[in-house]
Amino acid sequence: MPAISSKKPYRVGRSSTGLGLFATKPIKKGTKIVRYFGPLLDCKKKKDDAVENKYLFELNNRWTIDGSVRENIARYINHACKPNAESDVRPRKRKVFIRAIKNIEPGEEINYDYGTDYFKAYLKPIGCKCAACEKKRKKKRAEARAERLRLKAKAERKALRKVEKLAAKAEQQHGLNGAKANGVKLNGKHLNGHGGKSAGKIIAVKSGISVRPKSRESRASA
Repeated sequence: MPAISSKKPYRVGRSSTGLGLFATKPIKKGTKIVRYFGPLLDCKKKKDDAVENKYLFELNNRWTIDGSVRENIARYINHACKPNAESDVRPRKRKVFIRAIKNIEPGEEINYDYGTDYFKAYLKPIGCKCAACEKKRKKKRAEARAERLRLKAKAERKALRKVEKLAAKAEQQHGLNGAKANGVKLNGKHLNGHGGKSAGKIIAVKSGISVRPKSRESRASA
């Protein structure tokens, strides 16, 4: 890591994306934190236009800063979708400063938005790892997990209702089978194996004694 004067309000340290720049002292909103610098590349020259790396900072259509040099401390500042700093570009002077847009506390990582072109070219394909995007991903994962649990619970309730329905149906069928085995027909036409059409022939059955109604002749002679 490059040596940084203790007078500077920042240090290079480990970040979630590798190395990052962290505040060592309170930095007030509007403060110039560090200059982004390196060799100037003239896009009209083929040699300069052929340079490719992740630290190129475009000033305008012609001039670009090659910030890949080790002395450029600002190159350690990572991208953030909700940053606490911004790039202050001055094309005429061909200079870029990183300025605080919020009060930054000691220990807090300094970051700024790299812009749409850089985001699409380098960050989107691998997924942005800034705090805001990580928070979104965690929220989406939590929502997806909750949805899976909800669907699982719904499926379990549905399966339970199906089992209960089958159990009730089986119990009802068992009751019907038991009634048939005892010779009882629920429509009232059968009782203890005797036909129901001649209902007048048997009035009662008790203790093995059958009481039959008297015939017409018997009633007439009586």
